[in-house]
Amino acid sequence: MTAEVVMKESKYKKALQGSDFEKAYSIGEAIETILSQPKRKFIENIDISVVLGIDPKKADQNLRGSLTLPHSLGKKVVVVAFVDGEKAEDAKKAGADFIGVDDLVDKYKEGNIDFDVAVTTPAQMKTVSKLAKILGPRGLMPNPKTGTVTENIGKVVMDIKHGQVRFKTEKEGLIQGTIANVSMSKEQLKDNLDSFLNEMKRIKPASAKGIYFKSVFLSTTMGPGYRIDVSQI
Repeated sequence: MTAEVVMKESKYKKALQGSDFEKAYSIGEAIETILSQPKRKFIENIDISVVLGIDPKKADQNLRGSLTLPHSLGKKVVVVAFVDGEKAEDAKKAGADFIGVDDLVDKYKEGNIDFDVAVTTPAQMKTVSKLAKILGPRGLMPNPKTGTVTENIGKVVMDIKHGQVRFKTEKEGLIQGTIANVSMSKEQLKDNLDSFLNEMKRIKPASAKGIYFKSVFLSTTMGPGYRIDVSQI
């Protein structure tokens, strides 16, 4: 780490000295605090980390999915659509970056991935599954649970381009995702946060017992986490 970087980090930490990282913030306070952090020279994302009272080892509690946020993240998302015929036309109109089937399977079988999200139809899954060993470990394999295996290719591509957040359960019931960036207004961040939390409520497994929202944190790309008072959720 260079002396310049150390100096910048020191100034950044000094600017955060008034923050209380042990405090459980109200949603409004957390939003106000995170947006008032000293700004970096790039637009940081705002991420959410939620620990739910679920057991990911149980199939019905291993949550995964996606949702389209009310406000776009303003981030370019490269989408590949493994489709042909009319579905290829739908994908093109919706803004997919790469479209094809066998030619794209050949392109990616060496592992040179140049996209963020892959979509396909149920009919093409047999062909796309040839890439399972390449895409699976990267979390890029199309999956019906995340809405990336669908007949409605056009809508899914548009949703992804707009700012769709994808999530899955990690160890100890942890779910993480990017829901905003620091250039957004308080109202936009609140809308996106509410949308994410409401989705977590909607997909709560019937078999989950006890406290559901165990902890919720908001943080920027390189900043500290701010705990949200879960009694508000």
